[in-house]
Amino acid sequence: MKIRILAIPVFAFISSTLLCAQDVYYPDSTWQTRKPAEIKMNGALLDSAVRFAIRNETKTDYDLRVAVLKAYVNEPGYKIAGPMKPRGKPAGIILRKGYIVAQWGDVKRVDMTFSVTKSYLSTLAGLALDSKLIKNVDAPVGDYVEEKFEGDHNSKITWRHLLTQSSDWTGCLFDLCDWADRPPKQGGIDDWKNRKLLEPGTNFEYNDVRVNLLAYSLLQVWRKPLPLVLKEKVMDPIGASTTWRWYGYDNSYVNMDGTMVQSVSGGGHHGGGLFINTLDQARFGLLFLRNGKWKNQQLVSGHWVNAVHVPSQANKSYGFMWWTNQENELGDVSKNIYYANGFGGNYIVVDNEHDLVIVVRWLDSNKLGELVRQIIASIDKK
Repeated sequence: MKIRILAIPVFAFISSTLLCAQDVYYPDSTWQTRKPAEIKMNGALLDSAVRFAIRNETKTDYDLRVAVLKAYVNEPGYKIAGPMKPRGKPAGIILRKGYIVAQWGDVKRVDMTFSVTKSYLSTLAGLALDSKLIKNVDAPVGDYVEEKFEGDHNSKITWRHLLTQSSDWTGCLFDLCDWADRPPKQGGIDDWKNRKLLEPGTNFEYNDVRVNLLAYSLLQVWRKPLPLVLKEKVMDPIGASTTWRWYGYDNSYVNMDGTMVQSVSGGGHHGGGLFINTLDQARFGLLFLRNGKWKNQQLVSGHWVNAVHVPSQANKSYGFMWWTNQENELGDVSKNIYYANGFGGNYIVVDNEHDLVIVVRWLDSNKLGELVRQIIASIDKK
């Protein structure tokens, strides 16, 4: 009798555990779809949101070489130093509970994703912490990287400062100087070169040279190409395709233990960065929605997933290379939503509250908040 009493709750516990596990869906090579009604969404409202995304295509030139030359015309000595390709038409995927509930455009087309790349780069920093290659985010980067962090100012820079774009690092990397990247509208080169340096951590400044410095520094820590680390640690385990590529610049090769390895860029500001399709972006977004876990593997620690969207001291709208909604940039939706953001209207939006991932390519950047609001409005709140 005692055996029966003990056995029943154990069986019940195992059954409920298996049921919970089955409820959390992860795609295999074939990604399952669901009709909106099957996952408590209003099909008409969802269709309206998709039409909104298609209708509000970015004005960014299809020839992205032309687009960046126009965008950065005020940068002294600006040049395209890495690969580029023409962009595609609008595309996107909406995931609810892990299932594809809507998609549009060519979701298998590989496109540049610009600064969405930064959120992948941030992930490699998190993996370095998980692997104990970096002690903690507040450790000085100069303790791990011999060059680029000399001097009273640069020696104070920590991994946190680079991840939150608040380092005010000064210097040049691969023939690109920090002062030439999005320079102030006032003054000239001499003013920018000789500016007063701000205490690391106090001032947010979006600067791709310093992001590339983070990539260079992580290369020194991992001691192998960052695309290979991403492939082994993340992209292969989540079932991503083999079509994505991560590039640096023509002159960004460094000697890594006797082998010349390319240090990749954190975006497409000067070309390069991550070239990837919409389906693979959605898998990456789902990994973060699932708190870094994929099926039975904890690929990225939950601690890191939570840390990336904690507002930074210098900018509440920015965490560890993911954008937050803490200051309502997306309008009247949850402040807990966070997203990766790239030039030309490339986004990965993660909404834990509604079990949503939204991947959208080539959207008018002023329309993201409205798109997110419309998609959330299509969810049955009962």
